[in-house]
Amino acid sequence: MTSVLYDAIGELVTCDRAVGDGSPLGLLHDAAVVIEDGRVAWLGRSGDAPATDDRVELGGRCVIPGFVDSHTHLVFAGQRSAEFAARMAGEPYAAGGIRTTVAATRTATDSELRTLLDARVAETRRQGTTTLEIKSGYGLRVEDEIRLLRLAREVTDETTFLGAHVVPEEYRHDPESYVGLVAGEMLEACAPHARWIDVFVEDGAFDADAARVILEAGRRHDLGLRVHANQLGPGPGVQLACELGAASADHCTHLTDHDVAAMSDSGTVATLVPGAEFSTRSPYADGRRLLDAGVTVALASDCNPGTSFTSSLPFVIALAVRECGLTPAEAVWSATAGGATALRRHDVGRITVGAHGHLTVLDAPDHVHLAYRPGVPLASVLAG
Repeated sequence: MTSVLYDAIGELVTCDRAVGDGSPLGLLHDAAVVIEDGRVAWLGRSGDAPATDDRVELGGRCVIPGFVDSHTHLVFAGQRSAEFAARMAGEPYAAGGIRTTVAATRTATDSELRTLLDARVAETRRQGTTTLEIKSGYGLRVEDEIRLLRLAREVTDETTFLGAHVVPEEYRHDPESYVGLVAGEMLEACAPHARWIDVFVEDGAFDADAARVILEAGRRHDLGLRVHANQLGPGPGVQLACELGAASADHCTHLTDHDVAAMSDSGTVATLVPGAEFSTRSPYADGRRLLDAGVTVALASDCNPGTSFTSSLPFVIALAVRECGLTPAEAVWSATAGGATALRRHDVGRITVGAHGHLTVLDAPDHVHLAYRPGVPLASVLAG
């Protein structure tokens, strides 16, 4: 067994309330962490650290859990910069632009998609992310959805079948048949390559009845449930997610009091993706309202070519603090332990004994700098 001591940590963010100052971030100062064979073996005050095989001196920098990005769409070809420019010139966002990416992705080879995916994963790691969820949804044919999930499975266990992203062009005049395909043959073929199933519940995508059929079919295949909910306007997505016990309702931009109460009562995580609001000039989700109601909040990038082409969770944290009402501490928790909760994981997103030794180091003395210095490349993966 090989052990490494990461020493002289100015501020250690554990996301374990039982550690350090007793806050949700579980802060320790003048701290150290021992990683042994990929797991956290010890953490505490630097002066109390045990002997190890190797030692890394961090010079008073801050260490946090590796970011957990619980909502991404990283397997795709093509780009939609012209669409972004049009929105910035005043054109409204609509869900139909997804079909542009579907067309480009269908024509790309596996080798081309793998090269693009590997580059995007490396980009996330350069910004401190160590755990990724990746969705399909840009194939929308049985054979293409399978290959997108297979490619995603090469880089993460957190793969999500999103055949119900939008109705593809060839089914535009017969959407009921496409719902049947997704809930039947496509799901049957894709379920072995996925941990989760997701549906985009929105005008221009899928209504509540169709989403229910698809999600319940996914549950019969032992897939966990996730929902794109209430992004473009008020709708049934959050209520459906809570009713069916989904792990997460994502976006949550337009919520009623009833929606907020349902998430608080059900335990469904509200995953906010402020990068999408930034890119579409939409209202930001009210994270303060959710937190004050006792809802668990996660932050994710929603990295995709149309509405949030960012892989940077530090950028998302800064947006959440500035625009969604989170404090810096709440935002860091939501991008680490919150993302892990949205994936129903307890072995990532926290620095606790027995957890994966996923550490991100900041070129800064404390976690507040992630929001305090927006756009500055402070975070990088240290271990994991």
